[in-house]
Amino acid sequence: MSAATDLSASSLPQSSQLWLSQIWAIMRIELKKALWMRRSVWIYLIALGPAAVIGLHAINSPLGRYCNISDDTTILATIFQIFYLRGVIFFGCMGLFTWLFRGDVVEKSLHYYFLSPVRREVLATGKFLAGLAGSWIIFGGSVFLSFAIMYGHFGRAGADFVFHGPGFGHLLAYLGVTLLACLGYGSVFLALSLAFKNPILPGAVVLLWETFHAVLPSLLQKFSVIFYLKQLCPVSVAPTGIMALFTVVAEPVSAPVAVIGLILLSTAVLACACLQIRRTEISYLVD
Repeated sequence: MSAATDLSASSLPQSSQLWLSQIWAIMRIELKKALWMRRSVWIYLIALGPAAVIGLHAINSPLGRYCNISDDTTILATIFQIFYLRGVIFFGCMGLFTWLFRGDVVEKSLHYYFLSPVRREVLATGKFLAGLAGSWIIFGGSVFLSFAIMYGHFGRAGADFVFHGPGFGHLLAYLGVTLLACLGYGSVFLALSLAFKNPILPGAVVLLWETFHAVLPSLLQKFSVIFYLKQLCPVSVAPTGIMALFTVVAEPVSAPVAVIGLILLSTAVLACACLQIRRTEISYLVD
């Protein structure tokens, strides 16, 4: 009895090490595919869109001649919350994460993974982490570039704001929120790609939910990714226009609660994806 117990106990670390090594191997393969495949060109283009707009703004007002740091801080916050979170990162994660498995189906290569001695949950985790790393490299790099351009055109005043003021803290917050956005939206789109053969329509439903979450009751707002992301942004942006009339003001949560809530939500969605992949069967004829 004791020998069997010792044997099972000693096998646990070995299996864990095996799973970690398999996850790492899958991550390296999938990360290279995500960053360098030809299909990712449009993702790079939309990621550079906000930085290009900010670049034009910097060219038209060199050294902050026609603007000030306070106004540009608000402009950057608006661009981040509206264009990055609701547009660039959302659609970019849709393209990256839905293609993690759908790409293998289209290329008729998924069966190689399924025939290898790898647990399907390990496969899903490795692909997800690769998508998370790839999306954060792309969109985090774009956010960093936008931030650098926005305050770089102020010259010394911009450098003082970043290195001797709240600017560096804003940058870390934007990069952290970008990572959490990739985590939340990535888990959702990975699960949708496994549950539906064509995830575009469910993705449109998610887009509507995230866009108009502010008009939902307070309890339902907590089941959206953007609810937690807004709490973590360093500069708040008040709703304007017709959305301000129908917005339901939910009780704000602290930063630790927002981070933990988003991680728990993403973990639950990823767990559903792992359960779904265990029942997935390959059928190339219908794709």
